[in-house]
Amino acid sequence: MYEVRVHYPAHAHIVLHCSTDWGGAIEPDRVERDGTERVFVLEPPSPPTPFYFKPVRVLDGRADWAVGTNYFAMAGGRTVYPHFDGGQKGRITDKLVVGGSRTVRVFLPPGYDENALKRYPVLFVLDGANVFFPEEAFSGTEWEIDETLDCLNAMNLVNKVIVVALYSEPDAREAEYTAPGYVAFGRELVDHVLPDVRHRWRTLPGPENTGVMGSSLGGVAALFLAWDHPEDFGMAGCLSSTFGYRDDLLSRVLCEPRRNARIYLDSGWPGDSHRETFEMFDALASRGFIQGRDVLYLAFPGALHHEKAWAQRVHLPIQFFFGRAFRRANGHVE
Repeated sequence: MYEVRVHYPAHAHIVLHCSTDWGGAIEPDRVERDGTERVFVLEPPSPPTPFYFKPVRVLDGRADWAVGTNYFAMAGGRTVYPHFDGGQKGRITDKLVVGGSRTVRVFLPPGYDENALKRYPVLFVLDGANVFFPEEAFSGTEWEIDETLDCLNAMNLVNKVIVVALYSEPDAREAEYTAPGYVAFGRELVDHVLPDVRHRWRTLPGPENTGVMGSSLGGVAALFLAWDHPEDFGMAGCLSSTFGYRDDLLSRVLCEPRRNARIYLDSGWPGDSHRETFEMFDALASRGFIQGRDVLYLAFPGALHHEKAWAQRVHLPIQFFFGRAFRRANGHVE
């Protein structure tokens, strides 16, 4: 038997449609959690073949299908938090101040406001001015993280994530992203910014649900944060990171106790910090980080040290950290 758990506010009438018979509405076998969790026990096709399903909200006899592509029925069952209004795009907040003094913009996934039962992992992205809008970006080119996430969310490839873009003043950036200044920067995030974000938005707790990502010096700072604060940041995305410029991370990785973190590393080639990034990957591998599980290292022939290149591959760390395939390989059943 195959079990699907659908979480949605209790007032709604939710049924399920499956690819085994798209025309037949399946009522829940039971309802739990004060009416907010509908449990459907399905008979898989025989012989076993892949099948899909979609939650449907019944309104005055009309079928209102959940937003996004159909859900793939994975072995072990599936838990979903559908939404039916507002389309497939998330929303980006205005600039806000969190933690007392740090400017941010926040990407909230599609369905965030409608289905308030769901909590989300959170990804902090450094150099926040480069994340969402070309008119704010240093080079006039943004990372397009919101467009990337909207696409991945519509495909049901990832666990939806809240993204917090962290802004730095231009004259403070290098100090915050290198030694010794990144020590104080880390304390600000851990002591002030992270608690405030968790208070304001519905985030999942724990380092396994909290990541940080950056490029160039921002990638250095991302690895520092995961290495220095593993109890807070369990994932670090390091794109084209300029390791060794003003940091001692390579020696720390080699000499200090291994951290329980998942790390994404990449670079262009032949330049773009290729040698430094490979040295960091080799150091992590020597400490027991396994490629594809604890660390994902990729190199891109001809790729430049530029926002355009990072925008083209930012989906890779997002899938490594939050992708359903990677999460299931690491024991997370959804």
